[in-house]
Amino acid sequence: MPSNLIDNAALGQLQNKLAYNFKRQELLAEALTHSSYANENKKDGPASNERLEFLGDSVLGMTVAEMIYILNPDMTEGRMTRLRAELVCEKSLADLSVGLGLGEYMQFGRGEEKSGGRVRPSILADAFEAVIAAMYLDGGFQPVKQLLTKLLSSRAVLTSLKSTDYKTALQEIVQEKSGQVLRYIIVDESGPDHLKCFKVEVLLNGVPLGAGTGKSKKEAEQDAAKHGLEELKK
Repeated sequence: MPSNLIDNAALGQLQNKLAYNFKRQELLAEALTHSSYANENKKDGPASNERLEFLGDSVLGMTVAEMIYILNPDMTEGRMTRLRAELVCEKSLADLSVGLGLGEYMQFGRGEEKSGGRVRPSILADAFEAVIAAMYLDGGFQPVKQLLTKLLSSRAVLTSLKSTDYKTALQEIVQEKSGQVLRYIIVDESGPDHLKCFKVEVLLNGVPLGAGTGKSKKEAEQDAAKHGLEELKK
């Protein structure tokens, strides 16, 4: 495909990847237009994707926040905030952009083309936000939600599980009231050096809240915190 031309076949190919057919094709073309190309073609070229990028940032944040809220019903506000930040950071959006091949469809000015704009993470992340905004303007939140559910739902679940920190989650809940003190103590240690088993108890203001076991002190503390959270929920 020519570097500075988005033909109908290319737009159709991308729409298949997005699982959405635009009623206003010009919105998608604008989302794929870098400012370097727009500046070189001010008379008859499309506008750059900068305004769409601005809108897409908010649409993306809102939609991802809703997904996290629904997918993780027991997650605290602090952890939801961190997960959202992780999912909409530049690296994450650039990865999603690469998965869709957005760089292949974009229009660049000659200088940006030569300097590697098609693979620059910041540009790819911005393009993803612009495409999200274009979809929102063309079809509302529904197509945006469908695309992000497809691209992010499994990642959101995996990320939340991978980053599960029961100690932090317990600490955040306890800190909602002032003067609360958590303490972890080793109550038992058994097994040979190469196959240790630790038992740890977590105390809230000196009162046992939960106990856990693990092959390391850290693992046992996490298990104790997990049981402590379960006890608090009761």
